[in-house]
Amino acid sequence: MEVINGMPDHVHLLLQLDSTKCIAELIKQCRGGSAHTINEEKWFDHEFKWSVGYGAFSVSQSLVGKVRNYILNQERHHEKIKFKEEYKRLLELHGLEPEKD
Repeated sequence: MEVINGMPDHVHLLLQLDSTKCIAELIKQCRGGSAHTINEEKWFDHEFKWSVGYGAFSVSQSLVGKVRNYILNQERHHEKIKFKEEYKRLLELHGLEPEKD
């Protein structure tokens, strides 16, 4: 794991994934393990559940430092642009459409 950081409505991970590993399985394990811990430790007065969707993007080695800084400075960054708007722009930039709920 390179870096992890989050906001109340989302989490960013930067990691190097072995080519034999499946992103969906990694996300499933991260969500399952973290939700189990959060609920066992009773961090909230209700059951914690992750949302259904997620995004995964590859990053060239030359941009790893920039992405790391972006993740580490989430709070300051999202004072300028909200997560949902930024995510929508990122999908549009790459010709992708968000999944329907």
